[in-house]
Amino acid sequence: MSLLQVIEAGFGYEKQEIFRKLNFQVKKGEVFCLLGPNGCGKTTLLDCILGVRQLNAGKILLNGQDLNTFRSGQIARHIAYVPQSHERTFPYTVMDIVKMGRAAYTGRFSAPSKLDKAIAKEALEMVGLFHLRHRPYTQLSGGEAQLVMVARALAQKTPMIIMDEPTAHLDFKHELEVLETIVELVGDSQISVIMATHFPNHAFYFENKKLPTRVALMHDHNFLELGQPSEVIAEESMKTLYGVNTRLISCATGERSELKQLVPISTIS
Repeated sequence: MSLLQVIEAGFGYEKQEIFRKLNFQVKKGEVFCLLGPNGCGKTTLLDCILGVRQLNAGKILLNGQDLNTFRSGQIARHIAYVPQSHERTFPYTVMDIVKMGRAAYTGRFSAPSKLDKAIAKEALEMVGLFHLRHRPYTQLSGGEAQLVMVARALAQKTPMIIMDEPTAHLDFKHELEVLETIVELVGDSQISVIMATHFPNHAFYFENKKLPTRVALMHDHNFLELGQPSEVIAEESMKTLYGVNTRLISCATGERSELKQLVPISTIS
């Protein structure tokens, strides 16, 4: 059974339709990429899955149960969230931030238990930042801070993590570190990841790593296409989605496999 099913989903405001009749499912150990330009509804759809917003039409099933029957604390035990960015206002330590991921399992005024602390330690070790556990969160680089957000999500111990453009403000190296962490989570822990992104090559990266990967191209209030990256990310679909001329290239590796990448050529005037 799928972890998540979205059935005939629709959302909009009084005079603005955001999306309509969306249908998809996410299985265990799968990466599901939402690809599309700004304003196409990616973040709004994620908000609906997280229970932050309610659909105007259709329904969302979480482990076969209607999402509307869950309380917010219950959703947090099934789905964790990694934001695009995080306001770093107070000088909490890195370990304090990660322990916040245990909030769904503790009382409102309860201190973290030994188990909570052990889980937070394990999560930091998984992203390679345990050595920074005592450092104030405000003193981290952008890449380190984003990996702490991933660790906080891991501490929730959920079967699914939603990531909203998690590499948007990162440099080349830290972007790759986040992508590598996702590969490890899905490959080793069989966690499912729903990731909103602007970059087609993110989907190709996961497919190149042999992860079960699907991508939905959001366009004109619906999905332009839905399928495996090599099936739906193409030069024609990128023209429609972004108004950009591209070239799809591939190269052989020493592992008897092929790496695919999409190269932007020019905008369409």
